[in-house]
Amino acid sequence: MKITILGCYSATPRTFTNPTSQVLEINNHIFLIDCGEGTQVELRRNKIKFSRIKHIFISHLHGDHFFGLIGLVSTFRLLNRDIPLHIHGPKGIKEAITLQLKLSNSWTDYPLHFHELTNTESEIVFEDEKVVVTTIPLQHRVYCNGFLFREKSGDRTLLIDKVLNYDIDKAYYRSIKKGKDVVLDDGTVISNNELTKDPKPAKSYAFCSDTKYDEAKIPLIKDVSVLYHESTFLESHKHLCAKTGHSSAIEAASIAKKANVGTLILGHYSTRYDNIELFRDEAKTVFQDVKIADDGKVFEF
Repeated sequence: MKITILGCYSATPRTFTNPTSQVLEINNHIFLIDCGEGTQVELRRNKIKFSRIKHIFISHLHGDHFFGLIGLVSTFRLLNRDIPLHIHGPKGIKEAITLQLKLSNSWTDYPLHFHELTNTESEIVFEDEKVVVTTIPLQHRVYCNGFLFREKSGDRTLLIDKVLNYDIDKAYYRSIKKGKDVVLDDGTVISNNELTKDPKPAKSYAFCSDTKYDEAKIPLIKDVSVLYHESTFLESHKHLCAKTGHSSAIEAASIAKKANVGTLILGHYSTRYDNIELFRDEAKTVFQDVKIADDGKVFEF
């Protein structure tokens, strides 16, 4: 599992920082999560192939989280894209994007599918044989969702040295990896536990975009491998959290601790701060495994 931070600062773009956008690579999928201004430039800078992005997940309709989307959609057209693009986001995102396409007479030549979200309860928004994606309802100033990406458990690992102790045809290997026992010609049953071992643990990633402190999401993100949680303010400005619908570094760490997550990544820093290491320092007073997002930073798990 690999996370590339394209932008992780709040509000306005600057010459040296970008608003929220990141790429998640998980089980052969490349998902784009949020799309602030400058996203397509950062995709190029980080050498991420546009053609591999088939699903974009937008948390909410504040500009620092989706104003880069129309540019990316248009660039895909200029690059003669022909594969479908799916955009998952709040109701209204289709109107916002198609109006700009209409007024600029820039309709896409590739299939563009909008999946608008209105549910205030968690729901599945994407699923295939490898990954399932569900929403994480968040408490912000507008309708907002985080997203939980979970790998599905893979096949069991074949212990080939154990298998070769028996006269087992290779045609049975697939069913063995699926967990089935083997019955030999003489009726002897070989337990699957003798022939295989558990698959690698499935990884999970929870992206919690703009949100005030809210323990209601804890059951949804319980035990996830990695949690990205906004941390707009330090304790010196904690009084701004409730009014703006944001969290402090310590509040993000408290959620991580109560949800028993593996690793916490902080981001969405207010640009009033000169040193983002202060966010890690404060969060680590509550939760130990804290990492600091920054533009261009890559995390691999």
